[in-house]
Amino acid sequence: MLRANNLNLHIQGNTLLDNVDCEIATNQLVALVGHNGSGKSTLIKALVGEMRSSSGDVTLNERSISDYGSKELAQHMAYLPQQLPDAAGFTVRELVMLGRYPHQKWLQKPSQIDKDKVAEALSVTQTEALAERITATLSGGERARAWLAMCLAQDTRYLLLDEPLAALDMHYQLEVIQLIRRLVDEQGLGVIMIVHDINLAAQYADRIIALKNGRICHNGTITSTMQPDILRNIFNVDMQLLNHPITGQPVAVA
Repeated sequence: MLRANNLNLHIQGNTLLDNVDCEIATNQLVALVGHNGSGKSTLIKALVGEMRSSSGDVTLNERSISDYGSKELAQHMAYLPQQLPDAAGFTVRELVMLGRYPHQKWLQKPSQIDKDKVAEALSVTQTEALAERITATLSGGERARAWLAMCLAQDTRYLLLDEPLAALDMHYQLEVIQLIRRLVDEQGLGVIMIVHDINLAAQYADRIIALKNGRICHNGTITSTMQPDILRNIFNVDMQLLNHPITGQPVAVA
């Protein structure tokens, strides 16, 4: 279990996270929602150890993440930032192989296990045909799947994804979030991802955590979230709920 326990984060007098408590279990997709500046990316970075809290703690399997070495922690959690590092000169296969770094010794050549994990990640993300392509030549959807494959090759139980659907058109958004949903269902991963579209979150997530001004203002099931008063509190917008014509699920319309 990945938990934030009374997490507070202050920088230069500004409160970025205010007494945040939440947990992410395996076999679960958690959507993190809220308006811009609400603290979503900060929470993701705090959970993965990229930002240190002012007080409170983050624990993984009942152990503070500060007690883990960086490589050991990376064997448990994979993090995909919003701003992806430059990998223009890498092929997709080389990029995905970078995900094996936490499992390798210094200057160790890729083992057969590493190669098998990379092949599996390419297969699951349907990027096998792109393996020898330079990442700079990929489309947005292909690039998103390649980076997700790198995270899968890391072979962790938890994925923390900061806006993995950003800058993708509707087709690729659906392609990527359906893949993430499948990974949760088939591999039992615990995933927390920032999503801006509440209807996508409601359709694919198991649970929704909403942040507002650095505090959790809602943490609940899809049914408990998709209520007019809850949505108004999260987004400061009045929304009407309709039933999806095919699935019957509630759809929010502003």
